[in-house]
Amino acid sequence: MSMASLKKTYVLKLYVAGNTPNSSRALHTLKNILENEYQGVYTLKVIDVLKNPQLAEEDKILATPTLAKILPPPVRRIIGDLSDRERVLVGLDLLHEGLGL
Repeated sequence: MSMASLKKTYVLKLYVAGNTPNSSRALHTLKNILENEYQGVYTLKVIDVLKNPQLAEEDKILATPTLAKILPPPVRRIIGDLSDRERVLVGLDLLHEGLGL
């Protein structure tokens, strides 16, 4: 059994409103974090709320860009362009180093 199969899989949704600079920056930053830290152990779904307003409504998304971590629980959300890497990792409960665990 490989190490990758022992890790958790993260399921993330990034809600954007069209191809705005903030949306592009959020997606670029997030992909960078995920490729460096979580290679192969995540699923990312990008949802354009202009094309799929019902999905934003169902998930109670009030602002974009919003990143939601769906799995593993608990669900966590971050609103903004995700430019603060540490805030993203802590906010999504992905950063455990330095917490004394």
